[in-house]
Amino acid sequence: MEYNDLEFKIPHELEDYNICSSFVVERIENIIQDAIDNENNKIVINTNLKLGLPMENINKIAGPFVEAWALEIFTDVIEDNNNKYDLLNVEARERLNIADILLQFRINRKTQSSVTANVDVKATSEDIQSSGKSPNITSFARIRSAYIEDPDFIFIILSLKHKGYSIRDKITNIMNGIMEVVGYNAYDLKYLSDSDISYNPALGTGQIQVRDIHYVTLLKRTTWELCQLIDRKFSASKKGYSEWLKLAKKYKWIKFDE
Repeated sequence: MEYNDLEFKIPHELEDYNICSSFVVERIENIIQDAIDNENNKIVINTNLKLGLPMENINKIAGPFVEAWALEIFTDVIEDNNNKYDLLNVEARERLNIADILLQFRINRKTQSSVTANVDVKATSEDIQSSGKSPNITSFARIRSAYIEDPDFIFIILSLKHKGYSIRDKITNIMNGIMEVVGYNAYDLKYLSDSDISYNPALGTGQIQVRDIHYVTLLKRTTWELCQLIDRKFSASKKGYSEWLKLAKKYKWIKFDE
C-alpha cells in the first residue's frame, strides 16, 4: 500500500503545547545565561600534561564534560532556596536514553501543574568552525515512537558553545585545562524547519540530524506534521519506503491486519 493509503495512529497534542514548549525553552536559556553572567561557566580539567589539553582536538572530549556541566547547573537551581525558574526536578538519563537530562517545570495548565522536557545536550567548539555543526540527534524509530506514545512529548536540543585554553599552575608548573561555556541555543525539535532536519541512514534505523545547529529556522507545526516530515525523509533515503513500512508495522505506527 502507498503511504497515503495507510491507516495511521495520528497523535494529537494538547492546545497549550506551544505555550509549554516556549516556556521550557525560555527557562532553560535563562538558566544557562545566568550561569554565564555569574561566571559559573568554567570547567577545570586537571592533568599532568606539561603542554596542557590538546586544543586542536578538544571537540573530541568536550561532549561529556559539557553535558556534566549542564546537569550540575540545573541541579544547582533545584538546590537553591531562591529558585526563580520554576524548576521542580532534574534527572540524568541513562546512557542509551533518548535524552541526556530530564527537566520538570512548574506551570499553570488546564489539566496539569507541570511540564516535562527531555533535553539532548550538544557541545560545539567556538575555536573549531565545523565542530558539532551537524550532530546526530536521536534514532529515527525512537523519536517517531515517542511522539506516538505521547503527542505532547517535548524534545529540546540544547546546543552549548565552548572554548578551551590552558593555565599553568604556579605551584606544580602543570598546565590545567579550562573549558568555558560561552554561548547557547535551545530548540524544540518539533519546530525546526523542514530544511534544518535531515536524516542519516547509518546506525540502526538511522539518525535524525540538524543540518547546521548554529543556524536554524523555527516553524510551528503539529506533532503529526513532524511525523510525516521525518517519514518522508526516511523514505527518500537509500532505505526507502519498503523499509519504512517494516518499521511502521513493527512499532505499530499504523493499523493493519496481522
